[in-house]
Amino acid sequence: MMKIALIAHDRKKEEIVNFAVAYEHVLKPYQLYATGTTGARIMESTSLSVHRFMSGPLGGDQQIGALVAQNELDLLIFLRDPLMAQPHEPDIIALLRLCDVQGIPVATNVATAELLVKCLERGDFAWRELVHKYKPGIEE
Repeated sequence: MMKIALIAHDRKKEEIVNFAVAYEHVLKPYQLYATGTTGARIMESTSLSVHRFMSGPLGGDQQIGALVAQNELDLLIFLRDPLMAQPHEPDIIALLRLCDVQGIPVATNVATAELLVKCLERGDFAWRELVHKYKPGIEE
C-alpha cells in the first residue's frame, strides 16, 4: 500500500486541508502520515485516517524523515511557506535531501501536489511497488 506524508507550515495549513478535501477520494485508499497539527486539521475536515507524528518543530519532520531513510514512504506533500523563516529549517532541508537520496517524489506547493495526485489517481506510481520489492541497500 502506498504511504503518503502530508506536511504544511502554519500559513499553509488551510491550503493543505483544502487540498485533502478536494482529493479525499484519491487519498482515501492509502496510508497517510502527517505532522501533528496538520494531521489533526485534515482529520477534522475529512473522513481520512491519518497517522499523526509530532509537530514538525518538535521532531515530526524527523519522524517522517526516518520513514524516508528506510524507503518506507512513497510520496511527500510538504506545503512550505517560502516567505517565512522556519526555526527548524535544518530538519526540513534534511527531509528533502533524504527524499532526493531515496527518489521519493516531493511536492512543495499545491500546483505540484495536484500533478502528483493526478498521477496517483491514474496509477502512475506502480513503479514504487518495484522499489519496495527490491529494496537495495546503500552502497558503502
